[in-house]
Amino acid sequence: MQIGAEPNIVLFFDCPEEEMVKRVLSRNQGRVDDNIDTIKKRLKVFESLNLPVINYYSEKGKVHKINAVGTEEEIFEQVRPVFAAYEGHCLSGHIMDDLEIEESEETWTWEIGVYYSFGDLFGTIFYLGTYVIASLSDSSFVAHYAPKEHSLELRSEIPSDFLPKFFPKGSFLVGFSSIFWREAWKYGERAFRYCNHDVGHAIAAVSIAAAGLGWDVKLLDGLGYSDLEKLMGLGCFPKFEIPSRSVKGKIPEIEFEHPDCVLVVFPNGVGKFDVDYKGLSSAISEFSKLEWKGKPNSLSKEHVCWDIIYRTAETVKKPRTVGDRFFVDPFQSSTLFSEGVYKDLTIRQVVRKRRSAVDMDGVHVMERETFYQILLHCLPWGAQGGGEKQGRPLTLPFRVLPWDPQVHAVLFVHKVTGLPKGLYFLVRNENHFDDLKRATRSDFEWEKPEGCPAHLHLYRLSRGDYQQLSKRLSCHQDIASDGCFSLGMVAHFEQTLRDKNVWMYPRLFWETGILGQVLYLEAHAIGISATGIGCYFDDAVHEVLGLRGSKFQSLYHFTVGSPVLDKRIMSLPAYPGPDINA
Repeated sequence: MQIGAEPNIVLFFDCPEEEMVKRVLSRNQGRVDDNIDTIKKRLKVFESLNLPVINYYSEKGKVHKINAVGTEEEIFEQVRPVFAAYEGHCLSGHIMDDLEIEESEETWTWEIGVYYSFGDLFGTIFYLGTYVIASLSDSSFVAHYAPKEHSLELRSEIPSDFLPKFFPKGSFLVGFSSIFWREAWKYGERAFRYCNHDVGHAIAAVSIAAAGLGWDVKLLDGLGYSDLEKLMGLGCFPKFEIPSRSVKGKIPEIEFEHPDCVLVVFPNGVGKFDVDYKGLSSAISEFSKLEWKGKPNSLSKEHVCWDIIYRTAETVKKPRTVGDRFFVDPFQSSTLFSEGVYKDLTIRQVVRKRRSAVDMDGVHVMERETFYQILLHCLPWGAQGGGEKQGRPLTLPFRVLPWDPQVHAVLFVHKVTGLPKGLYFLVRNENHFDDLKRATRSDFEWEKPEGCPAHLHLYRLSRGDYQQLSKRLSCHQDIASDGCFSLGMVAHFEQTLRDKNVWMYPRLFWETGILGQVLYLEAHAIGISATGIGCYFDDAVHEVLGLRGSKFQSLYHFTVGSPVLDKRIMSLPAYPGPDINA
């Protein structure tokens, strides 16, 4: 029998035949076949079918033999350490699936993230808050993740009842913070936007990695900035005083960490549960009294402070919002329109293959069914049918967010078989459809293309060759015109900030990053590639669409196509081991 899954551990409860016969005969179920001859025959069949399986996995080193004679408590005590060791293994696998791989070009090496980071500068920092894991620690703890070593650096031990008090058994927390300077030294003012895009990519990476191991993930967005600062132990470092203008000099405190968000990772299938944000915030307030270990490394000796980055970050700091509801909605699978388009790869293989294409070949043509399938996986509500207006996201990885989808996509279709070249629009929240039609050019068609699935809200705006225009809009970069299609992510902007407050500003970038991570994985799953484009002219994008004011806002660009491979570059394992200098 083939079930399409490989177990990580196999428990073999070894019980002598005499004991099994005694247990069956004493179960008193009144069955006519509960006699010693029938039972022995059944046990022989059981042995003939199962021992080859045990032998097979024994050779793989996955079998854990448990003496099944004794009370339930005595037998379970033998099982407990097996699962405790496996918890550490799962946690390690989860973190590795979130993070990085190394590439080498001649004598130069650099890290490539499983999640996307602008310029591979990794301004996003990863924190872990977890319960006692016997193979890792004797206490609950908060740790900083060191990706180069794939190790956890202990920041502080925390009360053992903290997590169980607020979350289901087995849950742990993942936090992200940003060091704006890591992006700002290269990209200047754009660093704020780039860091928040990266946060979105990282959120999606955690959500997908967790799902692959049987967990679910939700953003704990009822917490405020000060809660996150205490939870990650960032309040004990010197505060950065924002200057009144851009300045240059030695400013070490500019490399501070800005806490962005925290996610709760919990076992899938626990059902609905609520989060007491007021009680959680109160418990976190005690973390400022803990002993916090470690001092962050410094990146630069000289700095340039673009004050607008830090003024914006200060303006959009979120307070604790006690009234926020916490939802765990039933999981909804994404729609499969053309399953045959995907390569025979596991989730882990796909996420670890993620790369940004440097150039597209300008030749590869995508099938229409493949194009539709990619876009179906960009929808947040999945295969529950079309025509109805949608609410909270239900599919991976969009279900991690507590708000309704606010980001759409304008697509420049270049090379898709059976689909006319032109300008298209993917509506990811039908509640915005009427506003979009009113806000854009009156001569747009808003017609569903041929063969488009009914529940894919894709519309053709106009026919024509948009390759050169897409290139100009993306800062004259060929990569936007040489792929199969490129796109600009357009957010429902002004009303969202009014309704949900200014702290939604970075969160809109998170949503674009999550969508971008999906596009990366979809591209690699079908055997091509993609690239996030951070440089673009948003006013020019608005002019093409006919947008006026700030009702809708362009926030991120992307391109999907067949990459030009540089044969000078080779991929190496991220963690080759202690005997190899990586």
